[in-house]
Amino acid sequence: MPKETEAKHRLGPQRNPAIDAAVLDATRQLLADKGYAGTSIDAIATLAGVGRPAIYRRWPSKAHIVNEAIYPVLDAEQSADLGAGLGTEGPIADQVRALVHGAVALFAAPATRAAAPGLMSEVRTNAELREVLVVRMLAGVRVELKRRLEAAKERGEIRAGVDADTLLDIMAGAAIFAMSVRDVEDPGPFADSLADIVLHGIIPPGQ
Repeated sequence: MPKETEAKHRLGPQRNPAIDAAVLDATRQLLADKGYAGTSIDAIATLAGVGRPAIYRRWPSKAHIVNEAIYPVLDAEQSADLGAGLGTEGPIADQVRALVHGAVALFAAPATRAAAPGLMSEVRTNAELREVLVVRMLAGVRVELKRRLEAAKERGEIRAGVDADTLLDIMAGAAIFAMSVRDVEDPGPFADSLADIVLHGIIPPGQ
């Protein structure tokens, strides 16, 4: 066997990006129309115009497809770069405000609203899935946020003891609950209110 052919055989067939895009688009459409429970591998394959084997060659489960469809900016390579969320490293208040608005916008998307509760239920009961879809995916984000908070503390912009994990949980958790449970219709004012509470709390200064 020629070396070039042997190398291709070891690597396997290249993924067709058109199939990937069709599957992810179909997944988002089904989530928005039928919800997480109503989105199945068969339905995705039919709507995307591909076979089930083509899907399973790319994703091991529905949860993996949904995760990639609704969280495309949080893959392993991008998670360490918070540029889309925190923006440039200006005042920490501006960075946090941008991150809040980014989180709310993400969970306000119709497909994400529908998918987030179901996906959370699956990762909660499947430790391996949770490790892949949650722990690894968010590791870089948490590390970068911690670095930026430490830099802000050294500049005197925030108090000592602000935990990056807790801050991220507050912002993401509030966004998920507001969009997927309370079903807030206008995400803009909610994001403004959440950012204000995150940055200034509820107790008047000096008390």
